[in-house]
Amino acid sequence: QAQLVESGGGSVQAGGSLRLSCAGSGFTYSRYCMGWFRQAPGKEREGVAYIDGNGITSYADSVKGRFTISKDNAKNTVYLQMNSLNPEDTAMYYCAQGLSHYGCTYTTYNYWGQGTQVTVSS
Repeated sequence: QAQLVESGGGSVQAGGSLRLSCAGSGFTYSRYCMGWFRQAPGKEREGVAYIDGNGITSYADSVKGRFTISKDNAKNTVYLQMNSLNPEDTAMYYCAQGLSHYGCTYTTYNYWGQGTQVTVSS
């Protein structure tokens, strides 16, 4: 079965950095949209960053210039480098695989990890 496991979350002070990793098994990331999502308590889940089958990335406006999504196809791992973190970034972060190769903002994401908590303190 397809599984995604996030790691790299933790607690960091405002202005700090974290790198999240999402390792997949049972499938490969390379051809599919991959997304990082986050959900803060009491808020809806939101898409943070996406990378498509060609490696083209897109970001939520709130994280542009601070977050970078990347992937290592050989390792079947996707990353989210988060810099200049602020308390508004505090959330549970999830990686997910989409059904499509492109149009990653709009596709359905069918496989999800369990999430990794990111807490940013001021």
